[in-house]
Amino acid sequence: MKKFFFQLVLMAVVFFAVSAYQERNLLSADHTPAPYFSLPQLHSEARFSIKELQGQKTVLYFFAPWCTVCKLSMPNLQKAMDRGDVHAIAIALDYQSQAQISEFVDDLQLTMPILLGSEYTAQQYKISAFPTYYVIDESLSICGRAMGYSTELGIKLRGRSDD
Repeated sequence: MKKFFFQLVLMAVVFFAVSAYQERNLLSADHTPAPYFSLPQLHSEARFSIKELQGQKTVLYFFAPWCTVCKLSMPNLQKAMDRGDVHAIAIALDYQSQAQISEFVDDLQLTMPILLGSEYTAQQYKISAFPTYYVIDESLSICGRAMGYSTELGIKLRGRSDD
């Protein structure tokens, strides 16, 4: 039993160490103001500005349509959003065409707003891997961040609107 417990603790330490290492270059989550953006929306002529998120805690989810982990993780984000647990905006990066993004969104039956990011957006938010997400608070400051696969519960806990 001690050996099992030791292995479990060791696995947890390794997991958190790897996570911390991966996230080391992301923007700080200590209520640093989120970089401004005004991006085109998929299937719309209108642009979407970060200012529209003021007053509500929001998950900014950065993805690439070729990313397998994104394809596995985004349904969890959609479910959390459908339940009203989080407010979310997805920002596509590293794509070949809008058609590629549309196919990805349609395959997953996503209904959340999808914005078309650019290389500049990726640089502003220091995106180096997919998926990456930030949680911004009501005053548009970063209060959470993560990289990689996220469960529905993990997204819910980080993005709860009642915090």
